[in-house]
Amino acid sequence: MNAYEEYIKGVVKPMREELVHAGFTELKTVDEVADHMQESKGTSLIVINSICGCAAGLARPAVIEAIEQAEHKPDHLVTVFAGQDREATAQMRSFFEEIPASSPSIAIWKDGNLAYFIPREQIEGFAMEQVRDHLAGVLDQVCAD
Repeated sequence: MNAYEEYIKGVVKPMREELVHAGFTELKTVDEVADHMQESKGTSLIVINSICGCAAGLARPAVIEAIEQAEHKPDHLVTVFAGQDREATAQMRSFFEEIPASSPSIAIWKDGNLAYFIPREQIEGFAMEQVRDHLAGVLDQVCAD
């Protein structure tokens, strides 16, 4: 690992840990993503994490608070990190190829299908509370079934 990669690894560590401490499992390899997406039952909340400011100030806090706020919770919380775990992120995105790639973004995967997707355009420029309430409402609808 070169000096730049080592530096970035240190920079993103707290960004990764924020979701892990909230109960998310990081999927860092193609195999981890494929196994989860093909084998998991029920509903998965998937965060495509990012180093950008809208991930730090909006997406991650909104997701964490939405889970706390929602009456109906997903069965699984998973995350991939765009720009860091490139192959894992590409593998995750391959499960919903019809959606243009964006990060941060939030996907809800239910019983082998994409149930809902919140792209960066519905995160960036919105208040954290708006993103939180949007996601909490979606979780209550999708996870209630």
